[in-house]
Amino acid sequence: MATSFAELRHLLPRRRQAVALAVSVTAMTALPLAGPQLTRAFVDDAIGGTGLRHLTLIALGYLAVAVAGQAARMVTTWLASRLAWDGTDRLRERLARHALGLDLRFHARHTPGELIERVDGDVVAVADFVVAFLLDVVAGVLLLGGVLVVVFAVDPRLGGVLLVYCVLAGWGMARAQRLAVPSAARSRAADAEMLGALEERLAGAEDIRANGAGEHVVRRFHQSAAAWYRAELRGSTVGSGLIAGTAVVFAAGTAVVLAMAAWGRQSGTLTVGTAVLLFQYTLMVRTPFERLIDRLRDYQAALAGVARIGELLAERSTLTEPARPRPLPETGALGLELDGVGFAYDDERVLSDVTLTLAPGETLGLVGRTGSGKTTLGRLVLRLHDPVEGVVRVGGIDLREADPGSLRRRLCVVTQDVQLFSGSVRDNLTLFRPVAADSDRPGGDWPGEDRPRDDWPGENWPGEDRPGEDRLGGDRPGDGRLLAALAEVGLAEWLAGVPGGLDGELGGVSAGEAQLLAFARAFLADPGLVVLDEASSRLDPATERRIERGIDRLLAGRTGVLIAHRLSSLAKVDKIAVIADGRVVEYGRREDLAADPDSAFARLLGLAGVRG
Repeated sequence: MATSFAELRHLLPRRRQAVALAVSVTAMTALPLAGPQLTRAFVDDAIGGTGLRHLTLIALGYLAVAVAGQAARMVTTWLASRLAWDGTDRLRERLARHALGLDLRFHARHTPGELIERVDGDVVAVADFVVAFLLDVVAGVLLLGGVLVVVFAVDPRLGGVLLVYCVLAGWGMARAQRLAVPSAARSRAADAEMLGALEERLAGAEDIRANGAGEHVVRRFHQSAAAWYRAELRGSTVGSGLIAGTAVVFAAGTAVVLAMAAWGRQSGTLTVGTAVLLFQYTLMVRTPFERLIDRLRDYQAALAGVARIGELLAERSTLTEPARPRPLPETGALGLELDGVGFAYDDERVLSDVTLTLAPGETLGLVGRTGSGKTTLGRLVLRLHDPVEGVVRVGGIDLREADPGSLRRRLCVVTQDVQLFSGSVRDNLTLFRPVAADSDRPGGDWPGEDRPRDDWPGENWPGEDRPGEDRLGGDRPGDGRLLAALAEVGLAEWLAGVPGGLDGELGGVSAGEAQLLAFARAFLADPGLVVLDEASSRLDPATERRIERGIDRLLAGRTGVLIAHRLSSLAKVDKIAVIADGRVVEYGRREDLAADPDSAFARLLGLAGVRG
């Protein structure tokens, strides 16, 4: 909990903002205290026979104070809301950055919908409470203190009674809050679970409908919705009970104070105006408590949100940050070495004693049955996981000691599940990052630079002035690289059909086009090591042949790890590793294994009908 409250430092305003807020809160608190004083003067002066002009001035003064008080409250609300959202935006960024930095094990246990609720929903609850705290708690406490001081000055006996009454009411509310917060936490947890389950089902709507699982999904949704409803109902019952109890208690307290004021009037110690003043101040005491009760649900939700924020921030990635990060070589192919590598998901062993070596520029094909550990091996190479035993070295550096930024720049992956984003073609190619101009790119030829012009798709070379060039973009530094990357994977004609070209909105694309866009991203990254995980599995044979040359180009001068079920896509790799039950059962040069009729790889080629 200490960690979660420490993170609330993001909500602290800057000095000028804090001063402005303090002034507005003070004005919002002090102005209502002046109203009953004017009321007492009006009543006593009216009873004493004061002239109409004097009474009119008092009434106008009361009106001015009331309007000024409401204006101060509006200004305070605006300042508090602005400061709360500025602060919670910083907290939201902190949570999002932390969640994105957690490893795949964490994300396997939590659905995207649940994380959205944790990162956004809990922060919204905190923002709502910050505004309520400034408007109703801080201002209410100041107002309550002011009322007690004034009542003590008017009549110490009434002031003492009112003080005892407020202390007892505050103690009762604190006790009630201890019961209310757990119910709010359970409600928010059930809400997050329901939203996570709903998001997961909506994402798989096509498969659910196609396979007739709709009835089961609806039943499961009813179960999660019922759990949320029960938790919400319990929380609402507690909150409603508190509100009702508070109303009864304050009605009794107001009656007691009013009776004492009436007794003081009859005994001659109080004027009528003073009795009215005491009654108004008693009602003011009730207002802060009622507002606090009204905001109790925000308070409950905020405490539950703070606790859940703390839980999220307490999560730690199993990928530890190196004490002294070592950058990978900035240029050239990167060698790869796996030395006695083992890995397990919790208690489930996935890889054991994997030892492989690739010289810079060599390519490795990983083959094996589904579930044999090929994809996990690729994730270890990318340091999406750390091995539980052994070492993974890239460029001669243990990945646990490598600089994370350097690692992400120099390693690249293309998978069969391509993530496309709402945005332009340019944004989906660059992943929203700026692209350096061709002349600023360090070393190496860009795809297509040595390509004969008559071999380029279409009539013109990328970047040449041509009719309609503005339709494809090309007016920013680095756009030539984007156009060349798209053309290299065979998407030049496709881009010509996109309204707006590079700056056009990426609409519906086929699975093959999405895969080709992923290859274009890899070209742009210019990595030293590439992992292709079933990267051509979603392509038809014609499209697959069209990008084979692009794959060869991508792997030229780079180290590559290819995970594939289609053995035909491994025809040009240098080495083969056959994986079975998490172990390397066969490893060697491809041509040697293919030529050996007793090798497991040769048998796989025969079963697949692929020539060695």
